[in-house]
Amino acid sequence: MPTFNLYLIRHGIAGDRHENIDDFERSLTPEGSKKTHDVAKKLYKLGLKFDLLQTSPLLRARQTAEIFAHTFSSPLEVSELLAPEGSFKNWMRWLLTWQEQGHTSLGIVGHEPDLSAWAELLIYGEARGSLVLKKAGIAGISIPEQGLPVGNSLLFLLIPPKLLI
Repeated sequence: MPTFNLYLIRHGIAGDRHENIDDFERSLTPEGSKKTHDVAKKLYKLGLKFDLLQTSPLLRARQTAEIFAHTFSSPLEVSELLAPEGSFKNWMRWLLTWQEQGHTSLGIVGHEPDLSAWAELLIYGEARGSLVLKKAGIAGISIPEQGLPVGNSLLFLLIPPKLLI
């Protein structure tokens, strides 16, 4: 089985939380949309690729994922497992099944603190609260070819958007 790269992408800058706006429907701001476009273009030029982009169903994450999908010409899938407080265990089951099909690169678009916690689970085997993924930032994790990835994966990329635009 080839090396598998997982890219965790935090959604771009979204509108502020307000009492009259459901958190599910908060969208990217114009600045958030522009920065996300700029980040996606730079990552494309650096040679990243995705066999699939998977996203949280929340609007700001879907908008971020759509920008990436358009830039990379990648298929896009919405997953409830990536919603805030989604199930890492259930998502790992999905990932291992999907990885067995010969895929080598997955981008997931989601939220903090979940993405950082999931990255730490893959790298350290526990969530330590030491990684921070900025809005429109990206982390790259190399998943081992064999065995369980939890606690056995390698962080090879952690870039805040300000270094890409």
